[in-house]
Amino acid sequence: MPRHKKAFHRRYRLPLTSRRRLLAITGAVILLTMLGWTLFGIVEPAFQTRIIMTTGADNGIYQGFAHKYAPILKRDSVTLDIRPSSGSVENYERLKDSNSEYEVGFIQSGTVEARESDGLQTIAAVSYEPIWVFYRGDVIVNRLAQLRGKRIGIGIRGSGLLRVSLALLAFSGVTRDNSQLTEVDAQAAYRRLEDGSLDAAFFIGRPDAPMQETLLNSDLKLVSFAQADAIVQKFPSLSKVTFPRASTSIVDDNPTSDVTLLASTALLVAKDALHPALVYLLLDAARTVHAGEDYFTPLGAFPNLNTAEFPVSKESERYFESGRPFLQRYLPFWLASFIERRLLILLPFMAVLIGIMQALPRMLESRVNNRFVVWYRALKSLEDEIWKTAHPSADEIARWWNELEYIDVNASRIRVPSRHLHDVYALKQAISVVRDRISMAAMKERE
Repeated sequence: MPRHKKAFHRRYRLPLTSRRRLLAITGAVILLTMLGWTLFGIVEPAFQTRIIMTTGADNGIYQGFAHKYAPILKRDSVTLDIRPSSGSVENYERLKDSNSEYEVGFIQSGTVEARESDGLQTIAAVSYEPIWVFYRGDVIVNRLAQLRGKRIGIGIRGSGLLRVSLALLAFSGVTRDNSQLTEVDAQAAYRRLEDGSLDAAFFIGRPDAPMQETLLNSDLKLVSFAQADAIVQKFPSLSKVTFPRASTSIVDDNPTSDVTLLASTALLVAKDALHPALVYLLLDAARTVHAGEDYFTPLGAFPNLNTAEFPVSKESERYFESGRPFLQRYLPFWLASFIERRLLILLPFMAVLIGIMQALPRMLESRVNNRFVVWYRALKSLEDEIWKTAHPSADEIARWWNELEYIDVNASRIRVPSRHLHDVYALKQAISVVRDRISMAAMKERE
């Protein structure tokens, strides 16, 4: 290539310092992004793939729910670790302990006194839990007050049934002072009703549960709550439901009339620290298991958020308004969760990075301008001195020439991007103006 062409390319080529600066900025952006991603992976523990659930008695209604949830969660590679308990009250005690391993469980409405400090949230109300009172004898019992003085099974310690049965009996004036109230589980209560050592007993569960089917097909009689409306007013966490005539057997017309029952609501409750992605999975499982119609509810009545026992999860509110989050609808659960967790930190990180990138050009611009400001100040100071000196000496004029030469040399050495070359030549013009001032002063000194 001819020499003049080489000189031309060198003159208009991007300066090496500018290329290095561009590479440095690009490298810094990539490095910061990788650092943020890596840091999140180190700080954030591996995504949880197991949920520990406290349920209820073996073969009970809550355990039945849990066993239906497990295979649904397994589709998304989440294992449900099912742990039995004595019931609703024990579940509550386990969940409110922040140091316990339990994360999710079922709690019966009206059985605990929830506090804000518990750190618990309702994922959903999932099912009615009808309360059945079976009794022996020929006299029709439709008011609990008629059981005064009787031997009554009321559930076991730690169960929600115990709390509810004691409260219902107390409303009717039946207490430990005037009746024999026995803490006993469902199996033992049925046996003792059969052998005559109990006169009545409280049970809880769905009509198709094995214990309820046994009771409904026995010779025991079932209380139809004649005062249900009044009781529900005093006990708002209960609902009035109807067990229709012939629901047990149409052939045998059993029962022979509609039976009015009281029902608690089963709540799916979790610690508020449970990962939001797992809340959505549990809601999907609850909808699959509980959305069907049964004796007491129409299709789609459950799950719902019609409860005030605990604060409702924000994820649940969003789920019932618009379903799963966007990514979880179209991506495998593990991938959606992976992206969401990293976006949680990358979005604010990128916001900071964008702010830095926007500020960086202004910072560089300011730095370039400062290179000119230094010499403009020196030049202005020199010019002011020239104007103030009416009769300069030869030494002063020589010093001024030296200072101006020093400024001119350094102005020529200022390295700036091409867009600032006009500033370099503007400075050189200013230097020429001061050079003329010194020349005029030298002429006066010779005169």
